[in-house]
Amino acid sequence: MTDLIKIDNLVKYFDIGRDQRVHAVDHVSLEIGEREIVGLVGESGSGKSTLGKAVVGLHDKTGGTVTFKGKEMPARYAPADFQAHATDMQMIFQDPYSSLNPRMTVGEIIGEGLKLHRGLGNSAVRDSVASWLERVGLQADHMSRYPHEFSGGQRQRIGIARALILEPEFVVCDEPISALDVSVQAQVINLLDELKESMGLTLLFIAHDLSMVRYVSDRMAVMYLGSLVEVGRANEVFFEPKHPYTKILVGSNPEPDPRHERHRASTTIQGEIPSPVNVPEGCRFANRCPEVMDRCRSETPQLIPVNDVTEEHPREVACHLFSRD
Repeated sequence: MTDLIKIDNLVKYFDIGRDQRVHAVDHVSLEIGEREIVGLVGESGSGKSTLGKAVVGLHDKTGGTVTFKGKEMPARYAPADFQAHATDMQMIFQDPYSSLNPRMTVGEIIGEGLKLHRGLGNSAVRDSVASWLERVGLQADHMSRYPHEFSGGQRQRIGIARALILEPEFVVCDEPISALDVSVQAQVINLLDELKESMGLTLLFIAHDLSMVRYVSDRMAVMYLGSLVEVGRANEVFFEPKHPYTKILVGSNPEPDPRHERHRASTTIQGEIPSPVNVPEGCRFANRCPEVMDRCRSETPQLIPVNDVTEEHPREVACHLFSRD
C-alpha cells in the first residue's frame, strides 16, 4: 500500500498570551495509505480535531510537515493554496447545524465548490448537485430548500455531498456522527463506507465511539493530550489494547456484539487530565495511569513497534511497559 498522507512530527500550538501556549498537537507522526480509513479516537480535548484541521490546512502548522502524494503541503495556507488543494483534500465537519450557511439553499451550498474550483456553469452545477443529492439518499428537488428544513441526519448528508462533490482523494471526517441520533449514525456510517468503496476515498475518521471506529476503520490511532499513544489495526487495538489509556477507553465502550470477547478494564480514569498549557514531564498519562512506574514521571515514551517490524504499518505503542531498554 502506498502512503497517500504522511504526517511527520506535526506540531500545533495556540498562543494565549503571557508567554503561554496550548499544546494542542505535539509531535504527531502518522501515515495513511491510499484507500485506507484510519480512525482517530481519544477524549474530548485530546487534539483530534485540531490535528485533522492542521492536515487539511485549516490550522497553520507550528512545526512538522504534512505530505500529500509525496508533495509537502504549506505550513500556512494562502488563498491560492486552498484553491490548489481543494480538489485533493476536503473535510466533513462535526456539527451539521452550524456548518451549513442558513442563508444559502442546499443547491448553493453543495454546488459552491464546483463554481469556485471547477469553473462549471449553472446548468452543469445543477445536474451535478442533483446527482449528488440522490447519491447521499436525498432528492434532487431538495436543492431549492434551506438547511433549517432538514433533520440533523439529512444535514450531515448535505455536508457529505458538499465535501465529496469535488471528488477529493483524502477526506477528514471530524466526528461526523456525534451530533446525530443513534438510529441515524449507522445510516451515515454505511453511506460513507459505500462512497469510500465507489470513489476510492482515503479517510481520517475522528470519533469518540470506539465501536463505530472499529467497524469503519482499517487502523486505529489513539490520542491523549496532543500525542499518539497507540496505533494499530482497528480490531487488534479494540480487542487487544496495549496502552493503559487504550485499555480504559475500550473498557468504557459498550460492545453490542456478544460473539466477541475483549479486554475489560476499569471504566473510570482516576485523577485530573493535565493542562495542555502546562504539559507534565515524562508520560502525559502518568498521573492517571494504574500501571505507572517511576520512570514514567521523568522520561517521555515514544511510539515503538511491538510486533513484526517488517509490516508496512506495524503496531506501535508509546509506553515504558514495552520499552526495550
